[in-house]
Amino acid sequence: MSLIPFDDRDGFIWYDGGLVPWREAKLHVLTHALHYASAVFEGERSYGGRIFKVREHNQRLLDSAKILGFEIPYSVEAIDAACYEVLKANGITDGYVRPIAWRGSEMMGVSAQQSKIHLAIAAWQWPAYFSPEARMRGIRMMWAPWRRPAPDTAPTKSKAAGLYMICTLSKHAAEQSGYADALMLDWRGQIAEATGANIFLVQDGKVHTPTPDCFLDGITRRTVIDLARKAGMTVIERAIMPEELASTQEVFITGTAAEVTPVAEIGPHRFQVGQITQRLVGDFDKTVRAGGSAASAA
Repeated sequence: MSLIPFDDRDGFIWYDGGLVPWREAKLHVLTHALHYASAVFEGERSYGGRIFKVREHNQRLLDSAKILGFEIPYSVEAIDAACYEVLKANGITDGYVRPIAWRGSEMMGVSAQQSKIHLAIAAWQWPAYFSPEARMRGIRMMWAPWRRPAPDTAPTKSKAAGLYMICTLSKHAAEQSGYADALMLDWRGQIAEATGANIFLVQDGKVHTPTPDCFLDGITRRTVIDLARKAGMTVIERAIMPEELASTQEVFITGTAAEVTPVAEIGPHRFQVGQITQRLVGDFDKTVRAGGSAASAA
C-alpha cells in the first residue's frame, strides 16, 4: 500500500490566523519544538460535519500550553471557529482535526521564553484506527516495554508532544511483534493505558478503569463513563494491577481515534467481546453521530 505523505497533499491548513495552501504550511528546522518537544496538540473527530466535544478539546489545548509554560494567542472560541473553517475549506464532514501549538525558532536552547507561539490546525479524512474486522473481534495487545512516568517527573496532565515518544516506541514494538497495540504500566507497576487510548476492564458485570493520576483523563474516557452510568452500569475508578487481568472477562480501550474498541488479548490473557462492551460501542457510536448537546458546532 502506497502512503500519501502528509506534507504533499491538496487542501488548506489554518496557520497563525488564516488558511494557507497545505504544502505551504512549513516551519524552520531550528524550531524549538522540534528540538525540545515544546508543543501541545489535540486530536478531534468530526462526524457529519460536527466536531465531537470541540470546546472541551480546545480548552484542553489551552490548558496544556499553560502547563508547558506558554500561552496560545487565541481564545477557545477562535480556535473552535478555526477548526470548522478548516473542515469547510477541505470539504470534510467525517474526518480528523489536529490543532497543534508550539514554540518557534527565535531562540535555540533549553530556555526559549521569548520564542513566538504558533498555532496550526489541519484536518483530513479519517479511516478506522483499527480495521472494522479487528474492532469487532477485539484487538491483540502486548505489554509495552516503557512505563508511564510519575507526575512529578513529567507534565502528565498535558497533551504534550514529548510524552508520546514512549508511546511511539511501544506501538512500534507491538506492531513489529504482530500485535495491534501495547498496554503500558505506570512507574508503580499499575495498569495505566494503551499507547494512545484509555483502558477499561469488565469484572463480574462492573466496569473498572485506572485512576488517571499520571496520564490523560481522556475526553472519550469521560464520555464512556457517563454512558455506562446512564445505562445503569457500575463504574469504578481505582488502581488496577496487571494480575487482575486473569479475573477480567471483557476489556476495551477508548480514545478519539480508537473510539470504543474491544480487546481480545493482552499477553497470555484472553477476553470476550461481551454484552457490556458491545453496548458501550453502540451507545458511543450513537452519541457522536447524534449532534445536539454531545457534539457542538461553531
